[in-house]
Amino acid sequence: MIHSVSKSEQMAEQEELQPLRSLHSLEPSFVSFQNRCSCRAEAWWLDFAGAPVSYGEISPGQWLRMNTYQTHPWIFRASDGSALLIDSREVYFPSAAEYREDGHPLFRTVTVTSPVYSLQEYCLKLIRKLVRETDIDRLEIPGFLKKELHRSPDLLRDIQTLRAQRMSS
Repeated sequence: MIHSVSKSEQMAEQEELQPLRSLHSLEPSFVSFQNRCSCRAEAWWLDFAGAPVSYGEISPGQWLRMNTYQTHPWIFRASDGSALLIDSREVYFPSAAEYREDGHPLFRTVTVTSPVYSLQEYCLKLIRKLVRETDIDRLEIPGFLKKELHRSPDLLRDIQTLRAQRMSS
């Protein structure tokens, strides 16, 4: 029996194998990131060393057109530092460029959305927004929640976690 693998399954496998940094590529990709979140979304390109480079913020409902390359990963963060999804993934790897008949590039629409947060995650986000960090220890809540509140979103830590997850899978 022959098992055929879909193109999206092949792309997912290739993305898992690719390191979480940009690789030199001559394969362009043209994307229009659309922010479908209710908050500002900051675009981060991971450079050749894997360090995040900001490409600015996108307001809700707005677009960011980008000429990039297939082997250049992108991540997005909300204004509070929390992770956003790009086409339902934490890390976006651009697909191959497509061109119109006249030779001009087609910009692929890529949506930036908020993930579905657990009730605990959502409450932590809200408390961080409403309570000063210096007042967290005064809250009458369990210690593990105070510890989580002090552990605010951190882009570099998130990138290290994503790398570790990719290495173990």
